[in-house]
Amino acid sequence: MGKTYKTMACIGEAMIELSLGSTEGNARVGYAGDTLNTAIYLRRLLPAEFAVEFVSVVGTDPLSDRMLAFVESEGVGTRHIRRHPDRIPGLYAITTDPSGERSFTYWRDNSAARTLFSGDGGETFAALSGFDLVYYSAITLAILSPKQRAALFDWIDSYRAAGGMVAFDSNFRRRLWEDIATARRDVETAWRKCDVAFPSVDDEIDLFGDADAAAVLRRLEGYGVPFGALKRGGEGPLPIGAELAAPQSYRMVDRVVDTTAAGDSFVGGFLSQVAQGGDIGAALMAGHECAARVITCPGAIVPKERWAVGR
Repeated sequence: MGKTYKTMACIGEAMIELSLGSTEGNARVGYAGDTLNTAIYLRRLLPAEFAVEFVSVVGTDPLSDRMLAFVESEGVGTRHIRRHPDRIPGLYAITTDPSGERSFTYWRDNSAARTLFSGDGGETFAALSGFDLVYYSAITLAILSPKQRAALFDWIDSYRAAGGMVAFDSNFRRRLWEDIATARRDVETAWRKCDVAFPSVDDEIDLFGDADAAAVLRRLEGYGVPFGALKRGGEGPLPIGAELAAPQSYRMVDRVVDTTAAGDSFVGGFLSQVAQGGDIGAALMAGHECAARVITCPGAIVPKERWAVGR
């Protein structure tokens, strides 16, 4: 894309993560959430002069304290994380099948993050206007009230008009939405108002009923989506709004342990190249390689010591 983006904000919900072991009483506690996962992997892959901030709301409880300490330990900024006096973070538990495919159980209906942009302990849009790039997801949308979503879309219009870059990820979770019609309407609006798109083929087919990846791409082109990647898991990504100079092959992972955060880490890798002015080929490869590393480790966030040794 040529231009560099030195300051980036990732907006969404951070949660307490319980990774359930194979035996009773064996669970690992962590902290994760789709846009937080992306923020962490983006930060790990960028040079020090780039800044990545996480924008959310947590509580004033001890687990919120630990969550903030964890985010800060990853080098992700926390100055735009507000502390709600009465609410606490949501929680989810992960179980995986023998192939590494995951399923989730959530407790998040009254999480602090649902007050984001509400004026009740949440962040304000004005604070985001100084960032070069803002990233959010359909989960971010789903936890907001209809009024908050409308306000976010209005702000995005003014932010883009002033030169800001917006990235959006599908991450459709049916249970978070009031109904399918609302989800389709608001996700379509988000696609039409973004500069960098990260649709997942499975999410898009589930939400919009597309027949296949080609149909997803045609629909997004009809919306005017200018740039991005269609995530297809092990098949490798497809470019949106750009062409590769030469065909690329993407490595397969021999043993998948846990697919949690596969899509989130792909976005982190892709945006790490976009932020530095990289071309579409470098961005697709960086996204795939980041995801390929993440799915060989349990949980959403690969421990730093394991990340440091590479593949």
